[in-house]
Amino acid sequence: MTKETLKVALVQTSLAWENPEANRKQLENKVSAISADLIVLPEMFSTGFTMNAAEVAEPMDGATMTWLKTVSKTKNAAIVGSLVIAENNNYYNRLVFIEPTGKLTTYDKRHTFTLAGEHKVYTAGHNKITMTYKGWKICPLVCYDLRFPVWARNTEDYDLLIYVANWPKVRIAAWDALLRARAIENMAYCIGVNRVGLDGNSYEYSGHSGAYDVLGNRMDSIPEQLETVEIVTLEKSHIHNYREKLGFLKDRDTFILKV
Repeated sequence: MTKETLKVALVQTSLAWENPEANRKQLENKVSAISADLIVLPEMFSTGFTMNAAEVAEPMDGATMTWLKTVSKTKNAAIVGSLVIAENNNYYNRLVFIEPTGKLTTYDKRHTFTLAGEHKVYTAGHNKITMTYKGWKICPLVCYDLRFPVWARNTEDYDLLIYVANWPKVRIAAWDALLRARAIENMAYCIGVNRVGLDGNSYEYSGHSGAYDVLGNRMDSIPEQLETVEIVTLEKSHIHNYREKLGFLKDRDTFILKV
């Protein structure tokens, strides 16, 4: 059944460095009061953006995945974020989208961040995904993917584009500009959730989590630097009305993407 509105909770939080147990505990406190259809956590929400995969990686049936499933069922809400996963002798920066029914959809980050050496540690994914939740077609991506518009191009007529991130303060202007651009060019809602605070490498994160409508208008009032949870309400009619009125997606280019 399609919901005409979708309530999405953006969880902008600091992260305990390479400490999954501490992060699960603090996130559980943050989500306990949330009433929403979908809860969005940052990239590598259980550890921070670390290259020490061998020290922190978990299996798909590990403690953090078990916790996510419990939270989703308890809150009757889908939950999405990425974490470090070990599988088949490889490490992945894996986004997981868990629904209250237990249904799981995964996406392995396509564009590993070479500036930080992520490509030397983590195996890149090759498959862009969309899933349908409560009648909303959703495309979830991870951090550095934001810089590559072809990968996000709305050839599937998705309704909502989500980015989970650990995007540093020093380049936050690019984050702001690209989130708005992805919304405008794809005529879809675009939500980005970024962390705050310092990580174990002394990189600073200022948040700037945000939600944008299909025209690129900012929908939230999330303050920078601060830990906060904000809920935005998305409307199907907004997408339909502007796509019908403006028709920009009908003029999009046809292409084949080689990965």
